[in-house]
Amino acid sequence: MRNAAGSDSLQTADNAVPARFIGRQPILDLAGNLFGYEMLFRAGQDNSFSGDAEDASRDVIDHCLLLMHSSSTTLSFINCTRNVLMTGIVTLLPPASTVLEILEDVDPDPELMEVCRELKKKGYRFALDDFAAEDSKLRFLEIADFIKIDFMASDAAARRKIYALASTSKARLLAEKVETEADVQMARREGCNLFQGYFFSKPVLVTTRVIPQIHTVYLQLLAALSRIPADVAEIERLVLLDASLCYRLLRLVNSALYALPSAVSSIRGALLIVGDDEFRKMVTVALAGMATTAHSKAVVHMALERARFCELLAPLIKESASRLYLFGMLSLIDVILAAPMKDILESLPLDHAMKAALLGDKSPLSVALALARCHESGDWQAHGDIQQALGISDDKALSIYIDALKWADKATEATL
Repeated sequence: MRNAAGSDSLQTADNAVPARFIGRQPILDLAGNLFGYEMLFRAGQDNSFSGDAEDASRDVIDHCLLLMHSSSTTLSFINCTRNVLMTGIVTLLPPASTVLEILEDVDPDPELMEVCRELKKKGYRFALDDFAAEDSKLRFLEIADFIKIDFMASDAAARRKIYALASTSKARLLAEKVETEADVQMARREGCNLFQGYFFSKPVLVTTRVIPQIHTVYLQLLAALSRIPADVAEIERLVLLDASLCYRLLRLVNSALYALPSAVSSIRGALLIVGDDEFRKMVTVALAGMATTAHSKAVVHMALERARFCELLAPLIKESASRLYLFGMLSLIDVILAAPMKDILESLPLDHAMKAALLGDKSPLSVALALARCHESGDWQAHGDIQQALGISDDKALSIYIDALKWADKATEATL
């Protein structure tokens, strides 16, 4: 449907777009300037941690992938379990703005240390969370860029031991869980130059909209990605079934990890840029948030329906089928994310013509979408005008639309 402002809208309660949450606590320097944020998993509106640390780390990485801006220089501190570091899924995030925070229950075994050294070579920085003066943790000092000292869990004597060990490292000292002015002054005197805690700010709950996800598609993708060599055509087919995957993939391609020579015009092009390994990681971390994420069948169905309709119309308007499919799929991204289309498009590596068409400019791309919308709304007057301009018969246009509906029905009936 179209609302008064001319944008798409779905107006039933069942189609309400679910939300997703993350906590973001600022880290400040000596002058009180923002240095970075620790990104904290939140299962809901309760601004505290609950759940499994492994799933939480994966969910935060996925969330940061969707939030990150290609030019961001503000540091994000990401809590990492041993498994998260070993699997390499952290490489989905740009090294220039990502600090990998090693949790206090992780030990520096030789295998993990080798992985950490490789991540350091790629430009990632490390923080040691709740660092304690224990012999078993000393090997971490060789990779540490930040050492976090818990001011609630340590007294002055315990901190002196930590500082003595830290003196052998070039890592910066970060006082965390500072809750009073006295804590801040004590931390300053002891040599800390970064600060985090309730004295400055509690974690701020950031709410974002969830992109509807098709569970079965993700599982089929993991199976397809496990084959060597991977079948790019099969992977492309599966990605094209799910708006969440299309959006995540385009966000990843547009991150600072990739220097794009030109805009992306198809999903296959994006897949070839990213490669099997990074795409497999992206799918894996996206699965972390699916257990508790609701999704809207109507939104998914309409996005698929439009994508297929535009794809089938492509030969008749002399446009690329893959390009028109992507255009149709993205035509509902503002409804899915409950955000202005203009803001969303700033984070996607699309060419100017596609962005302009998604914003409402007239072009062959927008004509295909306009015809699809006429079918959805029953605006037969406008439908007839567009058909006549394109030289398409009533029977042909109706046949394409029915084919698109059937295809979308088939694509969603077994997965939603």
